[in-house]
Amino acid sequence: MRGSSLLPGLCFLLSLSGVVAQETKGTCTRCPQNAFCVNATHCTCNHGYNSESREKYFTYRFETCEEITPSKTTNSTKEMQRIIETIESLLTNKTVLEEKRNITSTVTDILQTVESDVLNTALKAPDQEIQKVQKSTVAVETRVVTDNCSKEVTFSLNAQVNSMEIHCKDVIQGNIQARQAPLSMGFPRHVYWSGLSSPPPEDLPGPGIEPASPALAGASAVAFISYSSLGNIINATFFEEMNEKDQVYLNSQVVSAAIGPKNNTPLSQPVILNFQHMKVKSGVEIFCVYWKGTKEGGRWSKDGCALKQVNETHTICSSTHLSSFAVLMALHGQEEDPTLTVITYVGLSLSLLCLLLAALTFLLCKAIQNTSTSLHLQLSLCLFLAHLLFLTAIDRTENKVLCAVIAGALHYLYLASFTWMLLEGLHLFLTARNLAVVNYSSVNRLMKWLMFPVGYGVPAVIVAISAASRPHLYGTPDRCWLHLDQKFIWAFLGPVCAIICVNFVFFLMVFWILKRKLSSLNSEVSTIRNIKMLTFKATAQLFILGCTWFLGLLQVGPAARVMAYLFTIINSLQGVFIFLVYCLLSQQVQKWFGEIIKSKSESEAYTLSSRFGPDSKPSEVK
Repeated sequence: MRGSSLLPGLCFLLSLSGVVAQETKGTCTRCPQNAFCVNATHCTCNHGYNSESREKYFTYRFETCEEITPSKTTNSTKEMQRIIETIESLLTNKTVLEEKRNITSTVTDILQTVESDVLNTALKAPDQEIQKVQKSTVAVETRVVTDNCSKEVTFSLNAQVNSMEIHCKDVIQGNIQARQAPLSMGFPRHVYWSGLSSPPPEDLPGPGIEPASPALAGASAVAFISYSSLGNIINATFFEEMNEKDQVYLNSQVVSAAIGPKNNTPLSQPVILNFQHMKVKSGVEIFCVYWKGTKEGGRWSKDGCALKQVNETHTICSSTHLSSFAVLMALHGQEEDPTLTVITYVGLSLSLLCLLLAALTFLLCKAIQNTSTSLHLQLSLCLFLAHLLFLTAIDRTENKVLCAVIAGALHYLYLASFTWMLLEGLHLFLTARNLAVVNYSSVNRLMKWLMFPVGYGVPAVIVAISAASRPHLYGTPDRCWLHLDQKFIWAFLGPVCAIICVNFVFFLMVFWILKRKLSSLNSEVSTIRNIKMLTFKATAQLFILGCTWFLGLLQVGPAARVMAYLFTIINSLQGVFIFLVYCLLSQQVQKWFGEIIKSKSESEAYTLSSRFGPDSKPSEVK
């Protein structure tokens, strides 16, 4: 069992590190038609189009891109568009992908075939130096070089929200006179087109098809391709260094980089890749990875990839080879704190004992049995079961199904505990409101009607909806609790925060009512005593009814460690507070305990008297 995970409510339940993550949106996500985003800040028109303002880069959202030669759109651009449309259709056809025995092999074939087709298409029209095509989920930019890098030393290519920098010498591969025709990638054409509703166009180039352009012999090309949805298929579960205890996510789009016609030439300088994060995250480990083809199909690997720079929104990587790339992030489990482990064990064990004694007191002490006692009893039972299950089963992650069941049970029991805390706060408020007339009948009728449907029904509905919508998010690799993925933790934190806020409002209203009633009294001793008792209970319940859980939100910055200790100590002793306030400090319970002790003493005295008789004397020890 892990130390810092063993908080009764608990540090990891209130951990906002995985909750506050939000999707990053660039400032140019609304580029006009026939335009694409550059560095997440500006828009620029596609090749063959000019902006109405004639500005190359613009941010005006109502800008338009006009076609330069509407009637002379090149065949190369049309072919590039058909390639992208085809790959989009294939990647969104779940039936085709699911029919493949090994989806990673299929994706590997698709990536390499698309690279080959895009390069061949670009090399067929060397007069079109730059081609840019963007659809909804795939974007491509190609650059053709027909000279000896006399114009630019380094090329920068952009696709969607990502960019790449590559040295011109690596594109021309140092041998511009000895160009070869594009080589086949070695993958059958049916791999690319399999499962599509219509056959491929006759004129669309494929692997092994030599372009007809006579200028090809002196041209080289580089292609940069970005896939916005491919990461859903080849996600972080295919990371070869995946640690089951860590939560690893794909935090960028998948991009591909390729040069031709020579596609296996070593790079003289590393290629630089700039990724925009899909989610804003800080304090996590970042990996630059590439898609490595294997006998089994493919895996994400770090070989040859290096992290150069990272901030909350972007990551810059370098690679010594070309392939398909992405950025992974890892959320590591919290480090164990032996002191917190001891505090948790001792606090929860003591709470379990006190909750058991409190439940027995509420059941057996006839003098205190009323609506308020019924609320105390249900709260004690829910907390007892939740703490017991937490202590004994939170780390039973060996069996995933069992772990999911445990997570669901903990989710329900803790939500039920908080719901009964809400009912406790409501009952205290209604009691204070009716104190002047000492009329509890309406309060009792309302609470009896609300108690069980709300106390056990509301958390059951929440858990049922959560489990039905995302059952796979119950249970994590290192604890049987709710995943942080897709903000699923809010299925617990949402109701908890709402209940805490409502209880705090009840607390303020009770104090205001009691203060007003106390100032209106003369010398009614019994009423004043009741008001003082209610004031004490309201203050005590401020801690008992979950308000101290806000300490979990303060576990940031320099005071994080101190707040963690305060949170652990106070919340692990919640059962002790309940027994102290509702039992030991109750005069009726004290009288009941006194009668039990007195009855037991008299019984023992009677037993001794019966054994020896009135004139008997104990025998002397020899």
